[in-house]
Amino acid sequence: MKVSIITVCYNAEKTLKDTIESVLLQTYANIEYIIVDGASNDNSLVIVKECESLFEGRLKWISEPDKGIYDAMNKGIRLASGEIVGILNSDDFFANEDCIAKIVETFKDKDIQAVYGDVRFVSPKDLSKTVRYYSSQIFSPKLFRFGFMPAHPSFYTYRKYFEEFGFYRIDYKIAADYELLIRFLYKQKLKTKYLQFDIVTMRTGGESTRSWRSNLILNQEIVRACKYNDIYTNLPLLMLKYLYKITELFGNK
Repeated sequence: MKVSIITVCYNAEKTLKDTIESVLLQTYANIEYIIVDGASNDNSLVIVKECESLFEGRLKWISEPDKGIYDAMNKGIRLASGEIVGILNSDDFFANEDCIAKIVETFKDKDIQAVYGDVRFVSPKDLSKTVRYYSSQIFSPKLFRFGFMPAHPSFYTYRKYFEEFGFYRIDYKIAADYELLIRFLYKQKLKTKYLQFDIVTMRTGGESTRSWRSNLILNQEIVRACKYNDIYTNLPLLMLKYLYKITELFGNK
């Protein structure tokens, strides 16, 4: 079973090598790695080219302007030839060397249509320091209305479902991943399996957590995504998730 891992990057020279190396270190061999660069003007492409031969033909990359991160993700999915697809952001890396092997093992159950697990947030200045542990264990589709979603960087599913149900909507700035997960897991009711381990390590400082303004845009887009997919919610309901996030800060593993 081939797995296509897609990394979208733009001026990511400080972290991209860690991301690429974590893919190289995976014990599962049948991986296709796709890097979609948004015409970076730093050394991102130099790093990609230096690492290309290490993949022995399993690395594809393109570099061109795009319409944002979700447009770039869609490009990567369309380039993919693997049965299973997942996203690994350019400032993230796999938590362990056997993450993809465990994911593939789960998909051997033909009833499983998608998987997700946990992610660990760490300090960019000290990658050994856990800032927050995001567990997807409590997730169920009924919690979308409260702003809960499974950790998107841990989400893997069959490529054919993007072709059947649609790709990331590029008219969202921050929450297209939320909208896609609603569509796949709530509307289309894909049968999922929760994997109880951290799949990805993420540096803090992502787009959706940078400022109060980003959080406002995120929550407005979540309301919009829910409405589009026939889920009732509102901003006060979404505020409840922040109470749960406080427990995550004190529950680092």
